[in-house]
Amino acid sequence: MARNRELLLYLLLTAAVAAAASALCFLLNKTAGFLCLAACLCLFLFFLVFTLLRYRRIAVLSAYLRRISHGEKALDVRDNAEGELSILKNEIFKVAAALNEQAARLAKDQRKLANALADISHQLKTPLTALGVMTDLLDDDSLPPQNRREFLENIRKSLSRMEWLILTLLKMARLDASAAGLKHEPVPLPVLVERALSPLLIPAEVRGQTVSASGEDVIVYCDLEWTAEALGNILKNAVESTPAGGHIAVTYGKNPLYTFIAVRDGGPGVDKDDLPHLFKRFYRGKNTGPESAGIGLSLSLAVMRRQNGDIEVENDHGAVFTLKFYY
Repeated sequence: MARNRELLLYLLLTAAVAAAASALCFLLNKTAGFLCLAACLCLFLFFLVFTLLRYRRIAVLSAYLRRISHGEKALDVRDNAEGELSILKNEIFKVAAALNEQAARLAKDQRKLANALADISHQLKTPLTALGVMTDLLDDDSLPPQNRREFLENIRKSLSRMEWLILTLLKMARLDASAAGLKHEPVPLPVLVERALSPLLIPAEVRGQTVSASGEDVIVYCDLEWTAEALGNILKNAVESTPAGGHIAVTYGKNPLYTFIAVRDGGPGVDKDDLPHLFKRFYRGKNTGPESAGIGLSLSLAVMRRQNGDIEVENDHGAVFTLKFYY
């Protein structure tokens, strides 16, 4: 308290006024002078006591802030009394609680990032190991031409898988960082479905699968490229889940609540234990193929939610994925 220059100046001015008033009272009457001096001293003592109490309350707040700065969880210093210090206590508690929540979110994000990096490392390690082994085998001059061609084809597949994996992870990183500027433009649903289907028609034909697409010629407002990517991942899963000779049906339209695109595959459906986790990043279900990275569905959901949409899945004579665009 003694280091407060404003307080010292106030005390100095108050003492000067009190001395002047007491001197004037002594000139008028000695008794009046003593009474005035006693009153000034009492006021001075009261001021010191109340100021000391206020400083102690401020010291408690300072200690509380120091404990918060050292990582201690927010303690409840809220005060329902009136006055500026009580208001300050409540505001400090709110800020401390908000900082604790933010720290908890950051810690959770760090754990998620560490887990994601571990998963990415695992996903890239498998094709890299295969590439190293096959490269060493190709270096053998005695390798038969047929085996050489087989190894070269496997190398191309591994490189293609790594390229897809890295590009998909980069897209997810852009969405997470809100760096992907998704457009909001009118897109006819048939155009969107055709854009997503076209790269998968040949793989479906090779497997002897049939694909049908039907629905209303409805306009949806979205980013064509990103949404086609999201729908393409759903369709790719449908092709992989449907047995040879099976059928994949795509229907689209709108109802009073939302515009939709539904993809029904001809597979066994999604295991009930996988349904709650299906869209989690790097999650691989029980019926997932060995080459699945577990990020396609997660990317699709992230794209839809960035556009005020959603994806739902249910089992109905196969898995049915429904992309919903809300108005």
